[in-house]
Amino acid sequence: MSDFDLIVLGGGSGGLAAAFRAANHGARVALLEPHLLGGTCVNVGCVPKKAMWLAAEIAGKLSMAETLGFATRHGQLDWPVFIAHRQRYIENIHQSYKRRLDAAGIATLPMRAHFVDARTVECNDGVRLRAPKIVIATGGRPQRLQVAGAELAGVSDDFFHLCHAPKRVALIGSGYIAVELAGVLQALGSQVELFARNSRLLASFDAELAELLAEDYRQSGVHLHFDYRLQALERDGARIRLRAADGVAGEAFDTVLFATGRQPNTDGLHLENVGVAMDMRGQVQVDAWQSTNVDGVYAVGDVTGQLTLTPVAIAAARRLMDRLFGGQSGAKLDYRDVATVVFSHPPIAIVGLTEAAARAQHGDAVQVFRTGFRPMLYALADVPQRSLFKLVCVGDERRIVGIHLLGDGADEIMQGFAVALKRGITLDDLHDTVAIHPTSAEEVVLMR
Repeated sequence: MSDFDLIVLGGGSGGLAAAFRAANHGARVALLEPHLLGGTCVNVGCVPKKAMWLAAEIAGKLSMAETLGFATRHGQLDWPVFIAHRQRYIENIHQSYKRRLDAAGIATLPMRAHFVDARTVECNDGVRLRAPKIVIATGGRPQRLQVAGAELAGVSDDFFHLCHAPKRVALIGSGYIAVELAGVLQALGSQVELFARNSRLLASFDAELAELLAEDYRQSGVHLHFDYRLQALERDGARIRLRAADGVAGEAFDTVLFATGRQPNTDGLHLENVGVAMDMRGQVQVDAWQSTNVDGVYAVGDVTGQLTLTPVAIAAARRLMDRLFGGQSGAKLDYRDVATVVFSHPPIAIVGLTEAAARAQHGDAVQVFRTGFRPMLYALADVPQRSLFKLVCVGDERRIVGIHLLGDGADEIMQGFAVALKRGITLDDLHDTVAIHPTSAEEVVLMR
């Protein structure tokens, strides 16, 4: 039996942030993680995904180079060479975490644990740890649709095990993971078909931007199937066929990947031992302070289902530790107006309300401003890809409540404008700002 001030279950982004911040405040911390440090983001999410996205971006630029006058030959990506660079980068992150954990004096245990009571967890080697405060930060994992033959397909994690671009790929889903994988695989040499149960891509994003992104994808060669109902997956030799609910089966694919949502990693925690409340999906229920219904037990990150984004998990964990150990009684995360990016091709970035959500809240007080254009590089190369920027404003002062950007550089442009939106910027404030020319970003301050 070992006693600590804090036990953190899970060494992903949220768990690590909690452990480091608590230790910084002087707490004695134990961190339990049975797999690789960094969780989904570092190992099978944000980091390797962005690496592959960058490779796809380079491939796209190379495809335009000869048109623009460069004496170059567009070659195929050597996947093993690039993956070696990708994994070296990730291993450096792992080593950095280990050094920081040692320096902070955090007891790091590479094992699972389950609750015995609200103050005690038991590791899978039988050792029991006690602490007055326990944080659940076990994250989530991809899920498959419950259809016949589902085991024939992979999930989004399996994308990172690929060592070449499959000739024909089917992606099941229409959310950000499906959209990101579709863009990357198509750019790196696969023929991609995306099968969406919905009638559009990215249901929670602005409809106009999602529609233009779909058109950009069609121009790049991605085949989109909307309102598709999958009935079964069937083996066809070494390949796989999709059979729709109407009984029709199309051509066979070399690889099929599910990108149909994620489920929380709460199995095996024995939360029933302490009565921690969960919803029907198994997500841990927390209040605005990250507290569960059991005193001394908290949860952060994807396991809660609250804005499942790495920076959100980190921010929520840090504020929780500031309150529990740093004497900041009012510290909690403001979940409003959190910016996010889908690393599609081109990327799509949003912060605040969509036009539909704004009209539902503010009715006729909403004004919308938009501009569509072709970025200079694509105009020079005579490539049809277009960008669309959109502002959603409310009231006579035209306070900006939503910013939506689709186009090259949207991921980098949005960060600064997200700060401005949080500070209550108006359309007149943008008009008072001198534009940087020639850039795509200037279109935001010139919008009328």
